[in-house]
Amino acid sequence: MPLTTGDRLDHYRISEKIADTATSSIYKGSDLETGQTVALKVPQTEAESDIVFYDRFQREAEIGRELDHPGVVKVITEPTRPSSVYFAMEWVEGTSLRKLLHREGKLSAEQTTRIALALCEVLAYLHKNGVVHRDLKPENVVMCADQTVKLIDFGIAAKAGARRLTFGKLSQVMGTADYISPEQVKGQRGDARSDLYALGVMIVEMLSGQMPFRGGNPLAIMNDRLLNDPLPIEMLNPDVAPYWKTILQKLLHRDPRKRYNSAADLAFDLENPGQVRAATETTRKPLSLRALLFSALALLPMTVFFMLLYVARHQ
Repeated sequence: MPLTTGDRLDHYRISEKIADTATSSIYKGSDLETGQTVALKVPQTEAESDIVFYDRFQREAEIGRELDHPGVVKVITEPTRPSSVYFAMEWVEGTSLRKLLHREGKLSAEQTTRIALALCEVLAYLHKNGVVHRDLKPENVVMCADQTVKLIDFGIAAKAGARRLTFGKLSQVMGTADYISPEQVKGQRGDARSDLYALGVMIVEMLSGQMPFRGGNPLAIMNDRLLNDPLPIEMLNPDVAPYWKTILQKLLHRDPRKRYNSAADLAFDLENPGQVRAATETTRKPLSLRALLFSALALLPMTVFFMLLYVARHQ
């Protein structure tokens, strides 16, 4: 049964529901002993009964407790089971980058640079500590009241040395269609360069209010990034400075080996645009029949997954 205002989770009281995802609900609450305001993450009932999801939920809490950076929302408690599985996090006053983009349409180059640099700092910290977020998107970036930026939701984060966990919902395994890297589309786990790819998509969105890949559904969007180069930023916003084209071509390269090696390398170019070399011209040309065949084969496992999931849900 969903929690409502006034309900308790052990020594926390629920104030209001903040958000729902496919697997969890987020509530605003308060500590009954200290009065501290917190955010409470509680699994949906159907997800809580999935043993693999439960392991992933535990891992998310573990990662959140171990990380200590002002740009990462801190987990306060361990998942418990006196009455329900949940964990508490610090409460952050602010708005999501998604809401900011909905309100503004697009951001200035200066604001985009500031946000991207803040995320570079957070990603550099995560990657140094063996954590890959794997679901970087505007919904998971909080613009705080003091103008700082915080990264939230480590629900599908990967930790170096941890065993791979697979949960039966595509978005919980791979990330979000608009921001997922080509290697993740192909079923690979993803690494630090996958986070940088997602940041590249976000930079395009911030600068132009549009996405670099198109499609009528998630599968088509993911297919587009396997078959085509991203839409050039100068086509989406002709007013951007030329160095953005170079940075974005490198960030959004299909081959992760040809992207930035680290968030620190990206931050250097963002802080020193005068030293960024001009990009090589690229266009969205149709691929050869052979290349199309290889791309179709790469998508085959994901297509089979969708078909099996559909059949399972309609039995």
